[in-house]
Amino acid sequence: MGGDLGPAEVVAAVKLALADEAINPISLVGDQAVLEPLIAAAGLKDHARLAIVHASEVITMEDKPLRAIARKKDSSMVRGFNLVREGQAAAFVSSGNTGALMAGSKLLVGSIGGVDRPVLAAVIPRENGHFILIDAGANPEATAEHLVHNAILGADYARVIFGIAAPRVGLLTIGTEEGKGTALTTEANNLLKKINGIINYSGPIEGFQVFRDHVDVVVCDGFVGNTLLKTWESLAKFISGMLREEIKRTPVRLLGGALAKGAFDVLKSRMNPDAYGGAPLLGVRGNILKAHGSSNRHAWGSAIRVAAKIIHHDLYHRIESDIAGANTRMTAPLTTPPVAS
Repeated sequence: MGGDLGPAEVVAAVKLALADEAINPISLVGDQAVLEPLIAAAGLKDHARLAIVHASEVITMEDKPLRAIARKKDSSMVRGFNLVREGQAAAFVSSGNTGALMAGSKLLVGSIGGVDRPVLAAVIPRENGHFILIDAGANPEATAEHLVHNAILGADYARVIFGIAAPRVGLLTIGTEEGKGTALTTEANNLLKKINGIINYSGPIEGFQVFRDHVDVVVCDGFVGNTLLKTWESLAKFISGMLREEIKRTPVRLLGGALAKGAFDVLKSRMNPDAYGGAPLLGVRGNILKAHGSSNRHAWGSAIRVAAKIIHHDLYHRIESDIAGANTRMTAPLTTPPVAS
């Protein structure tokens, strides 16, 4: 309950979030005996916009997802799903077992009509801003139709989180020429062109374009997406460590590093994963967000703010409408132009 840093860090995040009057009322789901003293210590006892929903069980990282959802009906995760399903909560944020979150979202909350597989969206820094990576790892295998749905889910999320009216969407492959790539990306490219207008489709993109200001949404299957995400995270840590090592080599470099501290602080801020602490599980009948297991209070606070944005912009109903329109276009027969006589 509460991720790697425990429930005290979540309570600290809630205190920060509740300082903003625009944030929706918050319910903390977990063991009441644990939460009450933490809430009191944070000065939040009897707060008008804070409630506790008691849950006596916890789904651990070692639990098998489907078995845990079926057996631990009084777990904080299952309680959270039920609150969303029953309309008692507009969003649910969890840092728990990702597999259980995926399984429970689909089984207990349900998928949006026409969406076969919910996906995870990640926000990653790039030149002049950030982009949405979707799917970030929920579904390692996908069909062309799944990739089309990913594009819609990512574009609608980008509208909310970035405030862009028509986010540019690109399909990640190994070349921009027609037919270059796998059978999957070729078919997906053809389908994405059919729904252009519902989304702002920029066409296929290559790896070297991902971190340029080329598109706002990068579409791929969960295998490619998770590989890209973890490669980026590993590379960022490697470059950061190498830079620190080289700066410390000589007194002159140390002085230069001190003079460049402002630039390093800005770079650190732009690359800070806490800025978008919650990855939404898109495609379910409600707003479910996954926080990282190691989230601190700032990452939790960001996840709460992302949830509030999603609620405010009614993301779920926008996705539902766009998916229905895209499925109609994808299944429409191709029209052949008349032959001149």
